Amino acid sequence: MTLVVDPESVRLRQLVAAEWSKLWSLRSTAWVLGVGALTVLGINVNAAVSNADRLARQPPPPSGSSVLPEMVFDPLHTAFVEPAWQLLIVLTAAVGGAVVFGEYASGLIRTTFAAVPDRRALVAAKVVVVSAVMLVFGAVVSGASFGITQGVLRDHGGLSPGDPGALRAVAAGALLAPVCALVGMAVGAVVRHPAASVGAVVAVLVLLPALFQGERHRWVKEIGNAMPLSAWRRLVVNPERTHGLGKYPLTVAEAWIVYGAWAVVAVAVAVWVVGRRDV
Repeated sequence: MTLVVDPESVRLRQLVAAEWSKLWSLRSTAWVLGVGALTVLGINVNAAVSNADRLARQPPPPSGSSVLPEMVFDPLHTAFVEPAWQLLIVLTAAVGGAVVFGEYASGLIRTTFAAVPDRRALVAAKVVVVSAVMLVFGAVVSGASFGITQGVLRDHGGLSPGDPGALRAVAAGALLAPVCALVGMAVGAVVRHPAASVGAVVAVLVLLPALFQGERHRWVKEIGNAMPLSAWRRLVVNPERTHGLGKYPLTVAEAWIVYGAWAVVAVAVAVWVVGRRDV
């Protein structure tokens, strides 16, 4: 029996190995991801510790009294404090963008295109590497954030992975990293300039959702709902604390669709731009 080896698959594996080496050859990659992970965890753990201290000093409500739903403490929120995850969005998008704009800025892209004329295969290798690295990064940060914060709050209603919405929230945090990194790649391919690319991803992924949060006009809110940050907000909501979702909330299914759509469109844009534009 003759073993047939597909040369295209061999070529792709070689490209993936080369992109992996290029990503980790930059010392800034490990530093940015390491410091970023510790910062995100630090913000969330600090929120958990502060809430645990406050709850320990707070007297219990009188017997038979009713408490408004919005006043009930939600331990899941401490694992997903929004400023911490906005920082993760910016960091992962910047690293994803650097995979592309770094080569344009240094001029290495000319050598890369000369060695790999098939630009679609080149972008595919970059997508594989960035997606894999960021998925692991996001899973570690999200899982650690949930585990540590809920451990701190174990005497104040801390959740376990089996509680409603817990695993969904962890998965949402884990997948947010590769989605934003792919968006960063697309922006890096379009803009090609380091500072401008980082500024653009901050504007698209962090500032735009803030501009489209009003509910006076439904179309404004629907645009905001189509942003990855808004989808993440919906996915990390405790299913038992859905009173504050507003007039035009995303469903859980729609939030997952937003994640997938941004990832697919980002990859398509990166492939199209790198394949069409000259150096």
